[in-house]
Amino acid sequence: MYFSRLKDLRTDHDMTQQQVAEILNCQREVYRRYENGTRELPLSYAIILADYYNVTIDYIVGR
Repeated sequence: MYFSRLKDLRTDHDMTQQQVAEILNCQREVYRRYENGTRELPLSYAIILADYYNVTIDYIVGR
């Protein structure tokens, strides 16, 4: 699944879950669930993260 890519991107940019949660305007616990795969990442958040990390949505979702 793409969830490991979220963590990889975050750690490659030396960011905490809290910092990414602030970019997405959500709580850290909610973002943690996206990384762990217990909650599905909304498309709007995938777009924000793709723009922020300068990658494609296809990369984030592992396509």
